[in-house]
Amino acid sequence: MTISLGDKCPDFNLPDDRGEMVSLGDLLGKPFVLYFYPKDDTSGCTREAVDFSSLAKDFAVAGVAVFGVSPDPVKKHQKFRDKHELTVRLLADEEKSLLSAFGVWVEKSMYGRKYMGVERTTALIGAGGEVRQLWPKVKVPGHAEEVLQAARQLSETA
Repeated sequence: MTISLGDKCPDFNLPDDRGEMVSLGDLLGKPFVLYFYPKDDTSGCTREAVDFSSLAKDFAVAGVAVFGVSPDPVKKHQKFRDKHELTVRLLADEEKSLLSAFGVWVEKSMYGRKYMGVERTTALIGAGGEVRQLWPKVKVPGHAEEVLQAARQLSETA
């Protein structure tokens, strides 16, 4: 299944990098961002996490929480967070339930080898839980700033 604009965000309950559970129910009432990324501590994923962390205060001013989601376990998220001084919360989706629900757990190919992995995607979710904006197949440079602009616009119209 692939999520489209206007769809409700699938229900989820996942541990963050501190081991605290985060659920859709906890987040409803305010807009939030879910950015899906393949793997902790790889170059693109590190750049994306650092970019979102550097804008965390701006997202907070806009009233929008930001969460990174990958299939890595909590302990790996903790090391990644500490190594790069990340301030965005990282959700561990080891069962790939949210990744699958969003349609971002896909077959990929590198050097002719096929494997399953995360297609880098970001979703801006409205206060009511609906998908307000989607960025599929994200290119990292400038992406966090683009999401911040959309988050600010959403906050202004809310």
